Amino acid sequence: MSTMTSPDAKADLQRYLQSARDALLWKLEGLSEYDVRRPMTATGTNLLGLVKHLAHVELGYFGETFGRPVPEAVGWIEDDGSDPNWDMWATAAESRDEIVGMYRGAWAHADATIAALPLDAPGRVPWWPGDRASVTLHRVLVHVIAETDRHAGHADVVRELIDGAAGLRPGNDNLPDGADQDWWARYRDRLEQAAREAGTA
Repeated sequence: MSTMTSPDAKADLQRYLQSARDALLWKLEGLSEYDVRRPMTATGTNLLGLVKHLAHVELGYFGETFGRPVPEAVGWIEDDGSDPNWDMWATAAESRDEIVGMYRGAWAHADATIAALPLDAPGRVPWWPGDRASVTLHRVLVHVIAETDRHAGHADVVRELIDGAAGLRPGNDNLPDGADQDWWARYRDRLEQAAREAGTA
């Protein structure tokens, strides 16, 4: 029988959410204004856009869903599709500090919602269809953790494409000990060889 209490479960969920938040912002460190905005994939994935998107995600899911709306999230919640992906990139007029500040503000609003409500508190996600719209705080926390971790993974790849920097988070890169540039080159060669052998098998 589990002895985990609701506060323990909530603290665990918040710890995973904060870890993913921190990992995402870490990927911006040391980069120029150009590099944090560069579209690094065919679909335009860029670091600052990921931060902007997740700020709106938190403001929406932990705001409107639980009757705690914030003005900054209105455009995201009421998106009519006329400007696709507007929340996935930063304009030249939007500063990095502004977007990171909005994300940190979203954290504060989300954390206040999480602190104020029990995990079984009911909410409604207005942009989800039908019966799916009825949720609990627990369901929303799991959803936002999953989305934040997914985009933090995107940021890992984008940062590596920009300047080769890799790693999980400050103080724990989660990479093999002693793996220098030569080691990675040999590793990639092994993977390439395995792929070619499999492709011709």
